[in-house]
Amino acid sequence: MLDLHHIFTMQKRALFFLLAICAIGWAATSYETVFAGIALGALFGTYNFWILVRRMDKFDRSISEGTKTTSLGTLLRFASGVAAVALAMTIPEHFNVASTVIGLMLPYVFLYIERIVSHLRNH
Repeated sequence: MLDLHHIFTMQKRALFFLLAICAIGWAATSYETVFAGIALGALFGTYNFWILVRRMDKFDRSISEGTKTTSLGTLLRFASGVAAVALAMTIPEHFNVASTVIGLMLPYVFLYIERIVSHLRNH
């Protein structure tokens, strides 16, 4: 599970970099709602990944102890994604819904990129 924590640390670094880009894009361009939506989605996406890391730790502990396994929090992560989109739909003058959905998926894109880079380094 240490590898998963390392991945999450890399995710947080990528999130801070992405939020800086979104802040610059929000301030310097006329696409404020798009950049705000990406930032909102990325925050909720990283929260979802954090939930997954926590649940995987609990799952790993319960398997190693031989106790009953818990769920991986799929419903909570789904509800978080719905909340992000609902927030964007409630305030459309501040957030773009499509970019919020894209922002929700960005942590998983970062995950795939990190796995590809890790694979290329090890081979």
